[in-house]
Amino acid sequence: MRFIIRTVMLIALVWIGLLLSGYGVLIGSKENAAELGLQCTYLTARGTSTVQYLHTKSGFLGITDCPLLRKSNIVVDNG
Repeated sequence: MRFIIRTVMLIALVWIGLLLSGYGVLIGSKENAAELGLQCTYLTARGTSTVQYLHTKSGFLGITDCPLLRKSNIVVDNG
């Protein structure tokens, strides 16, 4: 029972941290548009957000992988 309570408390603290900081965590990505685009999906405290990046495997143009963390445009506390 202690394990469950501690797990719930940890999840709540992480969620509050994401809410106040405005960051999202990568939950999925896929290539699109003939492998020239990369669609990244992030989990934020307010839901999910999807971002499109220019993508090449070599990294010469655009990015090779989605960033693990991404700052959201909507932040609860800007103070």
